[in-house]
Amino acid sequence: MIKPKTIFYFIILLFLLSLYISLPKNYPLKINLFGINKEINLSSPQIDYTLGNLKFKRDLEIKKGLDLQGGSHLVLEADMTEVEEGEKETALEAAKNVISRRVDLYGVAEPIIQTAKTEGNLRIIVELPGIKNIDEAIDLIGKTAQLDFRELSDDKKASPEGALIFDFLKTDLTGKDLKSSQVQFGNQTGEPTVGLYFNSEGAAKFAEITKRNVNYPVAIFLDDIPLTIPRVNEPILNGEAIISGDFDLKEAKALSIQLNAGALPVPIKIVEQNTIGATLGEESVQKSVRAGLIGLLIVALFMAALYVWPGVLAGFALIIYGFLTLALYKLIPVTLTLPGIAGFLLSVGMAVDSNILIFERMKEEIRAGKPFSVAMELGFGRAWDSIKDANVCTLITCFVLFNPFNWGFLNTSGMVRGFALTLSLGIGISLFTGIVVTRTFLRLFYKGKENK
Repeated sequence: MIKPKTIFYFIILLFLLSLYISLPKNYPLKINLFGINKEINLSSPQIDYTLGNLKFKRDLEIKKGLDLQGGSHLVLEADMTEVEEGEKETALEAAKNVISRRVDLYGVAEPIIQTAKTEGNLRIIVELPGIKNIDEAIDLIGKTAQLDFRELSDDKKASPEGALIFDFLKTDLTGKDLKSSQVQFGNQTGEPTVGLYFNSEGAAKFAEITKRNVNYPVAIFLDDIPLTIPRVNEPILNGEAIISGDFDLKEAKALSIQLNAGALPVPIKIVEQNTIGATLGEESVQKSVRAGLIGLLIVALFMAALYVWPGVLAGFALIIYGFLTLALYKLIPVTLTLPGIAGFLLSVGMAVDSNILIFERMKEEIRAGKPFSVAMELGFGRAWDSIKDANVCTLITCFVLFNPFNWGFLNTSGMVRGFALTLSLGIGISLFTGIVVTRTFLRLFYKGKENK
């Protein structure tokens, strides 16, 4: 069993680390003590860690959603005049997929990109937090997807295994030569594959490319990003190719949609554009922070009044909870919206819920004549089942609201997901502070009365 002092030192180290991470970007600290008058400008750290292909980079600033920092709102209408009726939904989804990828690569925090039907018109609604320049937003999403096929340069064919992305050279085969792509299944293995179907001009180009690249890879790029790099096993002369590999049905569908994004470029026009200010968001944040501090103070006073010193120790655990939560928001990072702040404030009240259950069980054991140390251990042990069941139920609700697998019959709103994420993180951290931190504090700093 780990000694309480060891756990306590770990908690202090974790608290100091979270306090350092939680610092604002530039925080002036004035020291006026014992004749020393000095101002130190504390700054939150930046993390830039690379290990092989693993890269972890964070500027450790709080990411804000559209309602808190403002941004751009665009409504795009897709021109489907040259698209067959049965392919309009696919074409719209492909256009949305291209825009989503562009926005993700640009680094916009928690964008909202969704399709909509309005009086027979197919539209894409795009909201970009932090992008105040409407022309910048239009330039970001307005270009048509460029699909092209590339082959290795001759000097790299001697050792294709070590080839890099820039070793592939463009050919004259592009997305305009591809009629469509669809998911298929292998006749022998039954595994999902992706079929490519070229037009007559594209079939001739593809035949020439495959003839000179037998046993070599041919890369398919979309917007200069490689989608897949299959190896050519034999010349393909009929304009129909199959991409096989170690991917499941979901991955095959995703690849097919991306290929169709280049094969079926849908012209889009902007029918509505505006810049959203953050004035209301800033005011709401100030009120939310004020409400959070008041709520935190009331909860701490309630615990101290009801349970005296155990309640005070639970209040210190609540402070640690706050800094740990903020540090995690910066590390993940979590994009804060007003619903996300609401999820955090709700979790503050739940952070001491486990302590209330534990302290009440401790009272029962003390009234039964047990010494405080025994009553404390029994209180934590016997309250755990109730704590676990209550929090698991809430976490299931958070899972449904967050919808991590993007199920179409569940919520896909970014703000609702933000609420679910902050609430679930709060529950997880509150279990640590309510069980581990408070228990360690009680073991070290409060012995109580052996009989009461």
